[in-house]
Order: sequence, then C-alpha cells, then structure tokens
Amino acid sequence: MLFLYLEPSEKGSSVQFLSHTLCFGTCSCCHILLVLHRFSHEVVRGLMEAREEDVTEEGINYVAMRNLFVREAREAMDVKVEKKTRTKQVRESAERLQLGRTMDEWSEFRKKMNPDSLTHPPEFIVKPRGQTVWEGKTVKLHCTVAGWPKPRMAWYKNNVLIDAKAHPEKYTAESNYNMHSLEIKNCDFLDTAKYHVSALNVKGEASSVANIVIKSRYLSLFFHILFPPSLHSLSCLLHPEHGVTFETTIIDKFEVAFGREGETMSLGCTVIIYPTVKKYQPEVVWYRNSVPLKPSKWVHTHWSGERATLTLIHLNKEDEGMYTLRINTKSGFDSYSAYVFVRDADVEVEGVPVAPLDVRCHDANKDYVVVTWKQPAVEGSSSILGYYIDRCEVGTHHWAQCNDTPVKYARFPVTGLVEGRSYIFRVRALNKAGVSRPSRVSEAVVAMDPSDRARLRGKTGPSAPWTGMIKFTEEDSTVGVVPGEPTDVVVTEATKSYVVLAWKPPVQRGHEGVMYYIEKCMSGTDTWQRVNTGMPVKSPRFALFDLAEGKSYSFRVRCCNSAGVGEPSESTGDITVGDKLDLPSAPGNPVATRNTDTSVVVFWAASKDVKHLAGYYIECSVVGTDDWVPCNNKPVKQTRFVCHGLTTGANLVFRVKAVNAAGYSQSSSNSDAVVVQAAIWVPLGACLSSLTTAIPGKPSGVTLLEAVKDYMVLGWTAPANNGGADVRGYFVDYRTVKGGVVGKWHELNHQALTTTSYKAENLKENVFYQFQVRAMNMAGVSKASLPSAALECKEWTITVPGAPVGLHVLEVRDTSVVVLWEPPVFNGRTPVNGYYLDIKEASAGSDGWKAVHEKANKMKYMKVTGLKAGTSYVFHVRAQNLAGVGKPSAALGPILAQTRPGTKEIYVDVDDNGVISMIFECSEMKEGSEFVWSKNYQAITDTSRLTIISEKGKTRAIFNSPSLEDLGTFSCVVTNTDGISSSYTLTEEGLKRLLDISHEHKFPVIPFKSQMAMDLLEKGRVRFWTQLEKYTSDCQVEYVFNDVIITQGKKYTMNFDKSTGIIEMFMDSLEVTDEGTFTFNLVDGKAKGTTSLVLIGDDKCVSETVFCCLSAGPHFVEYLDFTVTPACDVLLKCKIGNVKRETEIIWSKDAIEIAEDDEDSQKIEMKDGELTFNIGKISKQDAGVYEVFLRDERGKDKSTFNLTDAVLVFVHFPLANSSSEIKVVSTEHGIILYSMVTYYNEDLRVGWLHKYRVKSGVTGEQLWLKINEPTEKDKGKYTMDVFDGKDGVKRVFDLSGKAWEESLNLTGNVWGEPQPEVCWMKNDRELLSDDRYKLKFEAGKFASITIASVTTADSGKYALVVKNKYGTEAGEFTVSVYNPDDEDRGAGKP
Repeated sequence: MLFLYLEPSEKGSSVQFLSHTLCFGTCSCCHILLVLHRFSHEVVRGLMEAREEDVTEEGINYVAMRNLFVREAREAMDVKVEKKTRTKQVRESAERLQLGRTMDEWSEFRKKMNPDSLTHPPEFIVKPRGQTVWEGKTVKLHCTVAGWPKPRMAWYKNNVLIDAKAHPEKYTAESNYNMHSLEIKNCDFLDTAKYHVSALNVKGEASSVANIVIKSRYLSLFFHILFPPSLHSLSCLLHPEHGVTFETTIIDKFEVAFGREGETMSLGCTVIIYPTVKKYQPEVVWYRNSVPLKPSKWVHTHWSGERATLTLIHLNKEDEGMYTLRINTKSGFDSYSAYVFVRDADVEVEGVPVAPLDVRCHDANKDYVVVTWKQPAVEGSSSILGYYIDRCEVGTHHWAQCNDTPVKYARFPVTGLVEGRSYIFRVRALNKAGVSRPSRVSEAVVAMDPSDRARLRGKTGPSAPWTGMIKFTEEDSTVGVVPGEPTDVVVTEATKSYVVLAWKPPVQRGHEGVMYYIEKCMSGTDTWQRVNTGMPVKSPRFALFDLAEGKSYSFRVRCCNSAGVGEPSESTGDITVGDKLDLPSAPGNPVATRNTDTSVVVFWAASKDVKHLAGYYIECSVVGTDDWVPCNNKPVKQTRFVCHGLTTGANLVFRVKAVNAAGYSQSSSNSDAVVVQAAIWVPLGACLSSLTTAIPGKPSGVTLLEAVKDYMVLGWTAPANNGGADVRGYFVDYRTVKGGVVGKWHELNHQALTTTSYKAENLKENVFYQFQVRAMNMAGVSKASLPSAALECKEWTITVPGAPVGLHVLEVRDTSVVVLWEPPVFNGRTPVNGYYLDIKEASAGSDGWKAVHEKANKMKYMKVTGLKAGTSYVFHVRAQNLAGVGKPSAALGPILAQTRPGTKEIYVDVDDNGVISMIFECSEMKEGSEFVWSKNYQAITDTSRLTIISEKGKTRAIFNSPSLEDLGTFSCVVTNTDGISSSYTLTEEGLKRLLDISHEHKFPVIPFKSQMAMDLLEKGRVRFWTQLEKYTSDCQVEYVFNDVIITQGKKYTMNFDKSTGIIEMFMDSLEVTDEGTFTFNLVDGKAKGTTSLVLIGDDKCVSETVFCCLSAGPHFVEYLDFTVTPACDVLLKCKIGNVKRETEIIWSKDAIEIAEDDEDSQKIEMKDGELTFNIGKISKQDAGVYEVFLRDERGKDKSTFNLTDAVLVFVHFPLANSSSEIKVVSTEHGIILYSMVTYYNEDLRVGWLHKYRVKSGVTGEQLWLKINEPTEKDKGKYTMDVFDGKDGVKRVFDLSGKAWEESLNLTGNVWGEPQPEVCWMKNDRELLSDDRYKLKFEAGKFASITIASVTTADSGKYALVVKNKYGTEAGEFTVSVYNPDDEDRGAGKP
C-alpha cells in the first residue's frame, strides 16, 4: 500500500515528497517495509525507466502501457507551493541522498524478485495442420506462436524429440520471428506418425499435434490389417515441465504368472527414466483389475529407484487378476500389464470343494451384519450343498460357527453381535464328500450404529470449537415417553433359508435408545406371534429363520424402551418364503480361437436377464474326456478371456458358466475344438491374392423355411470350400423389392451366426425381400451368396412341416453314401415324426425321383446303398407329421459315387492288454485338420465312454468300459478336407465277440488235454502227470507241494516232453508226510496254467482235483467230530472213503449199538461220503462216547468221539453265539433295538448297557430294548451282553441319529399252520422288494419291511396280509412322514 503526502519546495520548479511510506505484501520468509523520505519526480521517472534494461526486444503493447502509466502519474499530481527555511532545506537534502541510495538497492532487488507483469505464456495463433502425401514427397509443417518472453520451440515424432541438427538430411527446423516450421524430406512409410510441437517459456507451455500419413501403393493395405490405429496410440503424451521432458521405458517385464494358494509371489519390472534428474522420483502405482493396491499384510511394494517390485504374501484366489504397473512422471505416464493366475491348494480330503472367495461385510449395524462371498470354481466330486459362516472377535483366536444348517445362497445375515466389538468372518463350502478349507478372512467390521461410524470417519464435518461454556437445560419432556411406531418396514432379502426385514426408527423416541420386537403372522390367520421373545434387537434390521418354504407371512415391528412397548408398525403384507433371486441363465455358445503356443482366447455371449452377476468361470477339457479343469479361479465379468498355461498341441474344448449369489448357471454348450498353438499371422509383404485364398467360399441355397407376419426364417448351405480354416459364422443382408425395383443391401446381424439358419425379425407384412449370406473364418469374410428369390413376408397357413435343411453327405463310396440333414424350422401343426429320402440320377429329369425307403425314417441320417460306381446322384428329403408330408428340401448334389483313392475305413483292434479300440487313418491331413468322432452321426456328449487319442494322421477311439450302451454307429470326419470320413457299426453280436477276444488277450490260459492224474506204480512209486493241448517251446513248469517249490532229487524225478506235451513227476515212495496238494504251475509268455491234485489230508479247498484213496479197504477220510448248526443243533459228522454197498456202517454210544429200529437211528444220514448224526438241542443226557465202525471183506476202520467233556463247555455257548447283530425298528411309540437268537432258554442271561432309563425284555426268541419318545439325549452306543455262565457274547449298536432319520423298519409277528404266505400293501397296492423296499420273512415268524431314505412320499396306509388255506388276515396301520422344517409338527412319528 502506498501513502503519499506532497508539499512544495523552495524551488518552484520541483516537487518533493515528504513522509512517504511504501509497504509491500509479504513473501514466504519476512515482511518488507521501506520508508521513503523525500525524492524528486525525476528519480521516480528514472526508476520506472530502469526496469528490464536487459530486455533487448519489446513488444508494441508493452511500450504503450509504459508511456500510459507515466502520463497518468503526471496528471494526477496536485502541486502545492510552500516556503521553507535554510535549515529545513539542508536536512531534506541529506535525507534525499539517503533515499537515492536506498532506491537503487530496491531497484536491483525488484529486478530479481518481480518479473515484468506484462509477460504471458505461449499461444498458438496458427496451428500446424495434418497432411496426407505419397511416398517420396516432402512435407512441411507451419505454425505461428505468440508469447513473452520469447518461447523455445521443440518438435516431436510420436513423443520422441526430433533432433534436426543430428539428421539434417531428413529434417529442417526453422524459426523466424514468430513463424516456425518443420520440413520432412523424402517421406517414406515409416514417417506416418503424430507430430507434436511444443512452445515453452517461464510463464507456461502450449502444444499442438498434427497427423502425417504417408500413403504406400504396396503396403497400405497390410498396414491397416496388421497395425490397427489402436496400436499406434501411446500410453501417455509428454508434457514438458520447466523445460524437462521425461521419457519412461519399462524393461525386464514380468510375464503371465501362475501361483498356488499359500505361496508367495513377486512381480517386478525395471524402469528407465530419461533424463536422470537428481533427487527426482516418479510415482509408482500398482493396480489389480484397474483398482489401485494399498500396502497391507498381504501386499508389499518396493521401489529401489530402478526396479519396481510387488510381493503378494500367502496367495489366495482373491489375488487373481490383471496386474498393472503404472509409472507417473511430470511428463505423463507409462504402464505394463500381465495376468496372474492363482490355483487352488490341494484339498485334504478327495472330492471336497475348494474354498470360497471374496468374503465381504455389508450393512453393518449394532448387532447385525450381512456377509457375502463368491462361489468357488471347483465344486468337488458333487454339487455344493451349502456354506458355513464362521466369525471371530478381533483380538481372539476363537472361531464360532454362525449357522447350524448350511445356506446355499452366497449371502447371509449374521445376528447376535455385541455392539462396539470388531469381528472378522470366513466361509466354508460343503458337499457330500465333506467341508472345504476356510476362505481368506474378511476385513474387520465394527458392530455399531452407522451414524456413529460416520462420525468416527469424519463424514459429518468438522466439530464445533470448544467455547469453554456449559449450558444447562431443563429435562426434555420426551424422557419417559413410549416410542412411536417404526415406518417403512420392507423385506430387503428373501431366500429359502431366511427373510431380512428393514425399517426406519420412529420419530418419537426420547433421548434414550430404542429396541425392537418383530412379529409375524401366517397368511390366512389373524394371530401375530412375536419372533424375538427373549431379547429385543438394537438394529433396524432383522433376519428371520425357520420359516416354511412356499408359505406366506406378514411382518410388523414394535419399538420399546424403559417406558414400555409402542404400537406396531404397518404390516408388510403377504410375503412368500422362497428365493427372490433366480439362478443365472446359461451363457451363449463360446468361441475359442488360437492365440499363442500356451493360450487360447475364448469369447461368449453374456447370460440374459441375469441379476447381480458375480462373473463367469471358464473350463476346458481335452477332447474325448470328461475331465473339466477351471481356467480361472476368480470369476470375470467380461465376455472375453485369455486362458493361459495350456499344453501346446492339446486339442481342447471350452465351456462357460455364470454365477451370482443364488448359485451357478447351467454350463454353456461346448465350443468347437481348438488346438493350442500360435495363431496364423499373414506376413508383411505377402501378396493380396495369398490372403484371399484363406477366405471361405460363398454360401448357397438361401431358402425360406418359415414365414409369419413380421419375421421370416431363412436357411442356407455352408460353402463347399472353407478356405483351409473352419467357418466361424455367417452374416445375412437384406433388401426390399417393390415392383421389380430393388433397394440397397442392409445388414441384419452384427454378430456372426453359428448356424445355417436365421430368424429375420422386424419385417413388414406383405412386403417382398431378398436375402444374401456371407461366410466368415479366421482369415476374413467371403463374398456374398447369390440373392434369394423375392420372398413375401406373409404368414404361412400350411399344416405340414417345412423343408429339412443342412443336407450334406459323408462316406462317399462306389456303391454307398451317407446323407445327413437337420429338421425343418417350421414343424407345422404337429411335431415332425419322420423323414423320407428321395434319390435320382443327376442325368434324369424331374420324373426320375425315387424313394430310398418305404417307411418313415425317424433318424436324421440314412445310408444309401446299391449305387452304381461312377454315377452322379441328387438327393432331397421330405419331413412328415400327423398332417402329412411337407415339401422337399433343396436338392443336394450331384454327388459322384466313387471311392477316393487311398480311402481307408475304420477298423477295430484288440491289443495284447485286451483294450478294444477303433482306429482310423488319413494320409491327407492339412494344417488345422482334426479328427471329429460322433456316435449315430451326433456329437458324443457322454465322453466317459470313449477316450480319443489323435497323433499326426491317425486317431484311436478307445472304449473305456465296453457294454451294451456302446452299441451304435461310430463315425469319424476329418475337417479341412474334401469330406474324408468313415464309420463302423457296433452290434450286440460283434460286441460279444470283441469282449471274448479281449478276455482271451487279458487273461490267456494254457489249455490242458487232461488235468493232473496219479498212477500207483510198482515198488510203491507214484506218478503224477498231465498233458497240454496248446503250448510253445518257451513253456516253463514249476512243481509245488503244499506251496513249497520242489526240485529234482532222490525223492522226485521230473520230465516235460515238449513233443507230446506230457508233464510227469515221479515220487519214489509215499509216506504220511506226503499228505497235501501237488501242483503244476505253467508259464508260457503271458499265458498261465495251473493243475492240482490233493492227496488225503485236512479239509482244504479243492479245485479241479482228483481225489485218490491210498487205502485198500474202507477207511475214514475225516474222523468223527462235531459242529453246531445255525439252529443250535449239535451235529456229529465224519467222512469215509473206498466204501461199497456191502460195507457195514455201525454207530454206537457208550459201547451200545444203535439199531435200525431205535429212535436215534432216524437222526443218522449218509450223503456223498459224509456220515452225520443230528443230536439236536444238546442236553446233559446226550453226553457219552460215540463210535463209528466200517468193515467189509477188504478190511475195517474205526473212529471215536467223546462228547462227555464238551457238554458243559458247549451247552450254552452256541446259544449265546447265535444272537444276531442289533437292529433298530421304529414304532408309533419310539424306537426298539433288538437281536434275534436261534434258541433261547432260561439259563441264558441278557444284560443291556445304556445311559438312560429304558425298558428291556425277551419275546419269543427276540431280545429287545425299547426307547419311548426318543430325543437327542438318547443318541449314543448301546451294548448287549449275552452270558452263558462261562463266557459271553457282546453286541454293540451306535444310535447316532441316522438310525431313525434315513430309514423306516416295520416288523410283524406271524403264526399259522401250515405256514402262511405274507405280502405287504401300500394304499391297496402290493409292494415288491427292490432297492427302496426290502421285504423279509424270517424263520417263518417275523415279517418285516424296511423303507430306505424315508420321504414325505412314503406316507400312506400300509397293511401286512397273511394267508393260508384256512383263511386270510390283515394288519393295517398308517404311516405319516413329516418334514422336520415344518413349524407345526404332528404328534405321530414314523
């Protein structure tokens, strides 16, 4: 601020300043205050003229402004004359000298600190203009720039500085006054670029851009094909900052990376910044899926000045995504991106799902929070049944499960939190195989009111300053008032498992907090039931569980405080319990294209009408298998994904499924098979004709398939030549036809069609249209087909079906051909039920058509036989429904009946391991050709039946498990060829023959003419021998006795005569120690053979043996012994040998012969050389010595058994041991555990071990224990001890819940003589025993039915019907099965 006081001096010619004070504004470090005493007007003018003396060039505007400033200053002077004394004048002169020195110093300082206020930044008056010229020409860019001080100019090409002095032969840069130019000499194709001119001075910077395009007569086309404009755009534009332009280069880049959960991964790049400025560091930012990453315990970043590193600690699937490194400088930025895949860790239990991911918390309140997550990519061996949510209070390590029943919805409200405490959450998935590992924990969330959380975060604005005053007010009149009713009660979420309510707190609630009670009312009633009777909730949110699915409820809310409970809110109205969010629809057909040697690009159409889409999972599978592997473990939302990490050369198919909170969609259809290899690139400089050879041929036969008022369905035939690559799709064009005048062509579809038919919609009725079709493959789009005839958009009224479409042939041979087609788009009034195939020779007229078959063919293919070699034929097909036969399809042909030279057929092979496979070979494979197998000329959907292996020109289809399911016609087509194909029909007879051959190859057996036999020779020698039927010279024999290999020596002599196939072994003498099994083991390559002979010995398993007796007379093979039958009868038995009809057999007890007329003689039997004596239920009277005598003229033998010592030991033990395992049966009163004993008497003591009071007893031969009204406390292990006085039997049963939850057993006791017939009825219909109903009738007394996996469908009226010749009787009862989820349970229990 400037204050001036003027007074006249003694000299009238001058004016002096008195007591002047000049004060400037502040700088950053101090205030400047200058005091001016007196100085003349000339000093002021000199000061003004001294400014910017170093400036040699001034603008006209600057000079005019200076002169104007001086003139106005002079005119503003109001001169005032005043007389002064001599003393005063001397004092003022001294002050004036001092002021002059001070002003000189101030002038120098001002020159340094305050530049001229009239300077201004650069401004483009005329900007450079873009130009397009031919090669070899010269281009000159001009611009005009204003600015002060004079700006410095710089030219850039694609943000790279142009040094004209270093390249004078190419560039010339000139600057004359304010005119600037850049001349580019002898332009070539590489000079096409963005040219950027920059003007810079101390006031700022300005820039302008011009595009220069150099046209090449030879390379212009290929430039646009290989280098689209998007590749020319740079990641940043450089903006000079104080004269420095930073250029950023990223090298040593990280590639696509693969990690596994739990591992640590580092990503890094080396960054070069030019020029190097001391102490200047760029900003380094890492992104994941375009979201900046912040350092945390999972993410560490580091910048060394040259290398940027990102470290991911303990990888989880949440870390998967596109990672981007961005380097920000003052001149712009540069970035680099690559994808990181995170695979699942190995599961602990085979078949369990992998962990869920992306656990988040929402809508947190005082005691409530909503937890969400995303489903994993791999469900395991079975579908996911639901999820468990765990919570843990921050600062502790105790995890508590939030839900008892798994929830299938990927969103769950957690209640019961403690206000003010922090929690973290995790989720586990469950399927039939078990529970997955837990997910990564969520971020911590505080259970508190949202308004309090907002205040803590500072969202409510700055706090009012503390004034030091405390204001006292009277008590508010609202204290002690019952709160009002809540408002806006709505259902925010509704699933099968829970319903979430939300509302607004009441306006009238006093200063104290309010809590809430929730009430529900079932639809159709007026009874309101309070849900949270125990404790009111604090949050205006509440989740209700245990509601019956499909039923309707109304809800309302009441507020409460210390004064009481308020009035209820308005009801929500009827809300039906069920999922409000539907599963997403299946994505569209995926299209897979080659990318690199280890990656494939997959495109697909988005799911339609899907809500809250979480993303898509992509899976791949090797062709011919059913093993699907996820390509991504974190769902992606875009409809394009690059699948990395694939095996080079693998033949894969892909499918996609969508996922939202409700679950997974159905998988899309499989993509076409694609081989993992680098994409085909057209080389720069290749001629245009070589490019067009890869374009497919024109489609043909555009016909009308169906017509309605506003749409028409078109069909066409695929091009005969696909250009060497599979056709990827079609484009349809249309034009109108009015009075013979055609209009312009317009596109109908913008996305390629994958089928040879299309529904053209939004057409006008009674208007004529023409259509044409173009095909597309990976090389480009074909020329358009011939236009169709003029077709009228008019609704068809015919009742018969339209014409079939898509006719084509396979397996063209001299005498046969296979014709295939697709059903008509228009079915008529009823569905198509058959087809007729017609044929004629190509040279015949329209009357030459003949039917190939008489009866309608329901298949969409037919093999035509009986053709003449070298003759051409034409085919068409007609469809039939109940109304009649429709019009024929477009003619297919002519087809020449001729077998291509070198054609091979599919043949069946059975290898040495018995593997059955079909083999097809092709010697005309091209690049991109593939073998495609089908069954009954349809794509093979069940890939578990066949394994396809293709190598070079040979393919093998291996039957994994041949069975009757594999019967049919298998065909194989070679793509990208002229229809090379073949087929093989597997019949039931052929399958049996192949299975027999397979078994022979798997298990070859050496055939025997005769099994091992034995001859007794002179002097006690024994000869063992056998003879082979088929063998080779490599056949080897191993001689074994009682599993011990024996060799030739003094006792044994062996001989194998390979001319006759006789194998012999001689034994010098026979001793008691020679009892046992003699075996010849033979090995002939893979074939094996065994033959054995058992001499007299203990009771061993005899297979294909000859029993030989070495005694001359009758003798005992097995001596007398006893056994106990399942009926607890004691049976004496022995085996005898070499007996005749004349041989006497005598039984005795205690030396008293049992005569034929004795009662005990009825208990003696002989069968197959075995004697038995059935004593029956043993008692002490049966004790004694039993003997059996054998005798005839050849000799005699005797066997004795003493039963006296065994009576006490075995009298009761067999009875106790006969008890069955404990079983469970349900009754109307509860559960009965029981065990059946074959025989029971009073000496058998039975005891039950259990925890709680129950009732036990014996009924007939059933030992039982009853549990009335069973509860959870009755679960556990139950033990039954059956004691016989010396030893006992223990039976244990684990009653753990599934005993009565999964099956129902009903038992009835039946009596009758003769034994009655038993049958079970349900709702008056007889039940038969199968996997679900198991019917038993045991011991002629106990009839039972067991129902597996009881459901509500098993409720009904059951009856046990028994009948014999004396009558019929039925026992009826009702079984009611209740769903445990129902709120109102009936009193009856199954």
